[in-house]
Amino acid sequence: MELKLLLAAAILFLALLAGFLPFKIKNERRDFDFPVGETLACGVFLGAALIHMLGDADQGFIALGYHYPFAFLIAGASFLGLLLLEHLGNELQAHHDGNSKSMALLAVLMLSIHSLFEGTALGISNNFLTTLVLGLAIIAHKWAASFSLSVTINKSSLRFSIGMACFLIFALMTPIGISIGSLLEHTTSAYPLLMPIFSALAAGTFLYIGTLHGLGRATMIQRCCNIREFLFMILGFGIMAVVAIWT
Repeated sequence: MELKLLLAAAILFLALLAGFLPFKIKNERRDFDFPVGETLACGVFLGAALIHMLGDADQGFIALGYHYPFAFLIAGASFLGLLLLEHLGNELQAHHDGNSKSMALLAVLMLSIHSLFEGTALGISNNFLTTLVLGLAIIAHKWAASFSLSVTINKSSLRFSIGMACFLIFALMTPIGISIGSLLEHTTSAYPLLMPIFSALAAGTFLYIGTLHGLGRATMIQRCCNIREFLFMILGFGIMAVVAIWT
């Protein structure tokens, strides 16, 4: 629990720090890239989803007497829901300029959903090593996402106060998710379906972050052409495979 609290504080601090600069100087950059950290984190997310969370969710449903593959259904629905949101964002971007309020608000919504479920995944983790690796991967992903979202908000025509409120909501989503995940450990006896449902939702989110998040510039689309960077994704996936030996 102490590790989760420490990671929640670190994630919140880095999200606020990374997002502060665009609000201060109205930065004109549209993209912020950290390829090695991004690809490594994507590999960790992909491994966590496939090797850890999806299997745990499926076993949880089976243990409760549900033999239909609900875990895979929920994860797939989560994946497709996020993909739909990103498609909508691209459609708005194609028909509006960078000042579109709708585009900024959709970006806030999508990244907040990401953050909530990745935080929940961290919160329900009951193994020290898995928690640590997931936490570091979320940190590597979160600060870049925070900077990019802050730029998007400041390029829109949203009022400063509304933009700042939206950004703060996004920044708080991961710590809130960690709290929700931690609380689930104490409610599974009364509501046993909560754990496999949230594990499956988080697995679908991690699958999306690890593969298609960013669409045109996604790791599995763009980074696979760069062998050095793609190797870091394989490394991240391998780390989660090794961690599974002790979890």
